[in-house]
Order: sequence, then C-alpha cells, then structure tokens
Amino acid sequence: MLVLSVSKESIYLFAADGILLVHFLFVAFVVLSLPLIFTGAALGWSWVRNRWFRIVHLFAISVVVLESWLGVMCPLTDWEKALRLEAGDAVYAGSFIAHWLDSLLFYRAAPWVFGLIYTLFGAAVLASWYWVRPRSFAPNRD
Repeated sequence: MLVLSVSKESIYLFAADGILLVHFLFVAFVVLSLPLIFTGAALGWSWVRNRWFRIVHLFAISVVVLESWLGVMCPLTDWEKALRLEAGDAVYAGSFIAHWLDSLLFYRAAPWVFGLIYTLFGAAVLASWYWVRPRSFAPNRD
C-alpha cells in the first residue's frame, strides 16, 4: 500500500502557486485582450465584439485601476504572500506586478507610476468600446 505523506507546508505552497497562476492568467487576460480586440476588429473576428467578454474585460481593468487609486494591494497578492509565509517560504515585497516587473525587467518605479499606467490602460480599454463596439444583448432579428 502506497501512503503519501503531505506536509502542511507543501499544501500551503501548492495553494500559493495556484493563486500565483490565477493571478498570472488574470493579468494576461487584462493585458492581452486589448490588443486582441483591436486586432480582431481589423481582421473581422466576431468574438472580440462579444458583450460579455467586453464587460468582463472592462470590469477586470476597472478593479486594477480602482485598487491603484485607493492604494490597495491586490487581494490575490495578499493571499499568496500569506500562504507562502505560512509555509515558511520567502515572500516578495510590493505588489504582484511590481515584483514580476522587477524580476523580469529590472524595472523600478514609484506606485503612482503604476497607477498612471493602469489608468491609461483602463482609459484605452474604455475607448475600445467606442472604436470596436460590442454587439448588443438584443436578440438578432434576421
């Protein structure tokens, strides 16, 4: 009989890594959706005009912008850090984005710079609703 022994620390690390993955996917969705919307509009992709997709995208960047304006750390970052701390693992300082930009690009900036970038990006997402209008919720009456 095979018995697996799983420590509490490894469960916390697994959960923290899962949150990190979700966080990464969230950021990728927010960042990559905007260029895909404009590219899709130019290439005639109908899915970029899906109203639900566009509402979720606008809501996601709105949360990021609001957090930056209020000076609030992303709950996913806090949750991941807490789990890593419980596991006895090292935690990083600052926000998720700031940490990974620093790690990947050696980029350092004041929090207001990130807030400005998020705000400008959010404005671009909002403007995309004008330039690439989503379809209506009304049923198609062909």
